[in-house]
Amino acid sequence: MKALVTGGAGFIGSHLSDALLERGDEVLIVDDLSTGKRDNIAAALERGARLEELDVADGEALLGLGESFRPEAVFHLAAQIDVRRSVADPGFDARMNVVGTVNALELAARAGAGRFVFTSTGGAIYGEGEDRPEEMPFAESARCEPFSAYGQSKLAAEGYLGLYRRTRDLSAVAVRLGNVYGPRQDAATEAGVVAIFCELATEGGRPTVYGTGEQTRDYIYVSDVVDGILAAAAKDGGGPYNIGTGAETTVLLLAEMIGRLSGRDDFEPQAAPHREGEVERTALDPSLSASELAWSAQHDVERGLELTLETY
Repeated sequence: MKALVTGGAGFIGSHLSDALLERGDEVLIVDDLSTGKRDNIAAALERGARLEELDVADGEALLGLGESFRPEAVFHLAAQIDVRRSVADPGFDARMNVVGTVNALELAARAGAGRFVFTSTGGAIYGEGEDRPEEMPFAESARCEPFSAYGQSKLAAEGYLGLYRRTRDLSAVAVRLGNVYGPRQDAATEAGVVAIFCELATEGGRPTVYGTGEQTRDYIYVSDVVDGILAAAAKDGGGPYNIGTGAETTVLLLAEMIGRLSGRDDFEPQAAPHREGEVERTALDPSLSASELAWSAQHDVERGLELTLETY
């Protein structure tokens, strides 16, 4: 199958590109390398993947690429993912996450792609779990009440998927991801707390915990996410589908586990004020993905952290 992966040189996208090549697909990676890295896809390029450097917000360039490649499946992962940047510059966030998604949808529709998979967010789209404990972990039917421009931009982009399903007969699905972590996550550019803490643990630093440290997230290992994306691509449903574990892990517990697994008995957190746009509690109910996609996470947090730390 001919597969186009936007954001394919990024953390999750590079792992997905590897998996597509492993099953024999012809893979075209689209990435402007603003946060993605050539190192992430060096092995993929050696195995025959192609890289086109362009910005998904450049609609004309992206559509031209679609006309020449004619993908059978489009996996849209290119995005602005930093909640802090979305608060500081919501316009840039919308350009990347809404306009970029519309451009990718238009590419898929014009190329006659059989499937479009959009990586949305579960961690930021549902809103504050502390205010709605009876709904935790959040199912796909829960109200979407984002607390950040990032979550709102992903929700808006999901709306365009529905539009293209209705008006262009495009088979499109959204997967709502938990807090993804694992090898290749960049502590400097992707704002992933696991990558930041792992880097600090191995380099002798101490973690900074914002707010109380009791805030929770649904941390999910990257290979489980790739399996979930591929499972959604193989079905006809429009979703959205939660790709998470259903388990809440506090930031303090995360720091404790990383310190213990890295052999750091001095890995004590230092406190900092709460950051705007971040929720206190969230977790995703994966039941629908289990029943409709036959998918479930295969790694608990401790095992995923062990595998991640092996790469540092």
